[in-house]
Amino acid sequence: MKSPDNWSGRIALMVAHCAGMVDLVALPVWVGTLIARYGFDPQQAGALATLFLAGAVVASLWVAPRFHRVQPRWVAPAAYGLAAIAFMGCSQATQFGSLAILHALGGLAAGTGLSVTHGTVGRSANPHRLFGIMGTALGVFGVVFMAAAPQIIAAVGGPALFLVFGGVMVVACLVTALLFPDHAMPRAGQKPKASALPRQVWFGILGISCMALVQAMVFSFLERMGADRGFGTAAVNGLLIALGLINLVPGGLAAALQRKLDPRSVVLAGAALQAVLALVLTWSTGFPPYAAAGAVFVAVMIFSHTFCFGLLAALDPSGRAVAATPAMLMVGSAIGPILGGTLVKGFGYPALGAVALVIDVAALVLFARLVGGRPAVAAVKGAAT
Repeated sequence: MKSPDNWSGRIALMVAHCAGMVDLVALPVWVGTLIARYGFDPQQAGALATLFLAGAVVASLWVAPRFHRVQPRWVAPAAYGLAAIAFMGCSQATQFGSLAILHALGGLAAGTGLSVTHGTVGRSANPHRLFGIMGTALGVFGVVFMAAAPQIIAAVGGPALFLVFGGVMVVACLVTALLFPDHAMPRAGQKPKASALPRQVWFGILGISCMALVQAMVFSFLERMGADRGFGTAAVNGLLIALGLINLVPGGLAAALQRKLDPRSVVLAGAALQAVLALVLTWSTGFPPYAAAGAVFVAVMIFSHTFCFGLLAALDPSGRAVAATPAMLMVGSAIGPILGGTLVKGFGYPALGAVALVIDVAALVLFARLVGGRPAVAAVKGAAT
């Protein structure tokens, strides 16, 4: 029997995670390609990315409450297969309307696959550690993508981006069809329940959603910020590759430090650091501060979210809370590109930093409520033993 706790199951979950989280890696290239190769303005390009992410949110919100009743073993490959078809269709489209429909359909499909993937991780023996391992896999994927995709797009043209996305989804479809765990097993001594989620869970969900909004809003325009400030294509592409290399670290590091760091402190520090980095990225005019902040911007989110994921999995053994991970990440991410595009179009890049600061302050308030609950602390300590 395939299980999330053996390596065949883990490989399937890692591949599914990388495919479903492609936006976390690809947003700068995605938005940049839509602007530079398709001629859309920042608001239109952000809107297309937002439609994909909104589709993922809708799918996750539908799947998560029903996760204890679905069969992830069959849902995952079907979902990624449909996402591949949608992206292949995007490679043949040039009009905004057609691309909008296909982006939304692709998001619905990918969000479904990602939701059942994260729900299955939540039922594993150690969700925090497994999610950290998956974060490292996403970092490897990011390095390969950032090294190859810009070169392919430069040589072939804008449609190549969607062919790459489609190929990623095809691989996820095949691997999950062969190796995905047969069913989501509850952790030892725990039975999945359909009772109401603990109040502490909602503080974590809303807090990480705020961080995801800042992540998408700023990261979507990382490449454009560098290009518009005249830093040069080679320098900006070098930063994207460095960013991918750095992203190899936070997932594994978070898994290694599971029993050494208090998850409550990690999420608070993560929100504060994200705000500082967003301000540096959007307000600096020199390449060194821009590059330094940009290189670690995604890593802060990956590290913080791994601890938040483990905390939510401990609070809700049914797996429903973490099955909603695509929704909690992408509800922010869905708003981020179009909000960022609107701010850039109307007020320039510094407006991104100002709004990011306000949103991260909201995340800090929510995480402060999360850390105040003794049940949350007890749950995490129980899960780590």
